[in-house]
Amino acid sequence: MSKGVQDIVEVLRGILPEGRTYPLHEPIFTGNEKKYVDDCIDTGWVSYVGSYVTGFEEKLASAMGVKHAVATVNGTTALHVALMLCGVERDHEVLCPALTFIASANAISYCGAVPNFIEVSRDTLGVCPEKLDAYLSQIARKDSAGHVVNAQTGKRISALVLMHCFGHPVDMDACLQVAGKYDIPVIEDAAESLGSYYKGRHTGGDGKLSILSFNGNKVVTTGGGGAIATNDTALAQRAKFLTTTAKKPHAYLFLHEEVGYNYRLPNINAALGVAQLEQLPAFLARKRALAARYREGFKAIGNTAQFFNEPKDCESNYWLNAILVPDRATRDSLLEASNAIGIMTRPVWEPMHTLPMYKHCPRADLTLTAELADRIVNIPSSANL
Repeated sequence: MSKGVQDIVEVLRGILPEGRTYPLHEPIFTGNEKKYVDDCIDTGWVSYVGSYVTGFEEKLASAMGVKHAVATVNGTTALHVALMLCGVERDHEVLCPALTFIASANAISYCGAVPNFIEVSRDTLGVCPEKLDAYLSQIARKDSAGHVVNAQTGKRISALVLMHCFGHPVDMDACLQVAGKYDIPVIEDAAESLGSYYKGRHTGGDGKLSILSFNGNKVVTTGGGGAIATNDTALAQRAKFLTTTAKKPHAYLFLHEEVGYNYRLPNINAALGVAQLEQLPAFLARKRALAARYREGFKAIGNTAQFFNEPKDCESNYWLNAILVPDRATRDSLLEASNAIGIMTRPVWEPMHTLPMYKHCPRADLTLTAELADRIVNIPSSANL
């Protein structure tokens, strides 16, 4: 183990004492979770309808400061439907960062569309507006119908997905300005950023639509779940319709007018979510306190490991704390050493354009994405630490 890796491990050990293992992000059930789940079981309302689904949607919309939230079974299904609602169709292209979770690219593929991978910012780890503008100035053209197309492929560019990486908000104002310049609808992938704010605005309220995830490793969990959020009432109604099998309301008949999706969140999962949202402020306070301890701890070892801080004018939920190490060799050595002693660490996702099914997709210059993939290490971030 090199001196640098040893120093990083000592910082982690100083904050995470021996005597237990430390998952990357574990769920915490210390509120009304059991009470609400028992209520579902006792009343028999455990499946796709029930008061907890409605309650969860209302509490989530309130927490985000948006008009509507539609619960789904996971974040990937939420993104799939959000893309459809933005008009993404087969053989279209969708701009999205290469530094993202696989669900971003997969949901685009579910629509029959093609991801077009764009570069990120060193300051946010999300889409870089300046590089996005430069890339679009090279490839974007208007066709005879007034649609934006990629002049290199001939495909229509029908959406831009902005992902708030590890809960750190992207530069929304600048990204929205670029998207508006080219008439491209924006979807916020806020899967990781519940409780994060950009210039005082909760993430997920600036795009045409946004999506969230409530997987077991998120700040708030429903076991497995997601949501579509929007300020557009018509889009919210359409999202609810499509995610509930496109069934027309009727007392007993099964009437379906188009292809829909069984993407509904069960009531028993929503019950967990209601209890979790009640504790959201406490979760966020604890996570920010943990981030502050990491920040101070890593200051002592200088450039050996740089703690990634929230971007300017932002308040991050610090969903997953991250450090940047000098190179891939240091990263790999740290991953091996820390996991061996029960401190779970992991690298960032493999960049999308390096995966076999997406390596032929169109893309901008991704030099920084490649560099960051070699240097990022996530460290334990649970709210109970």
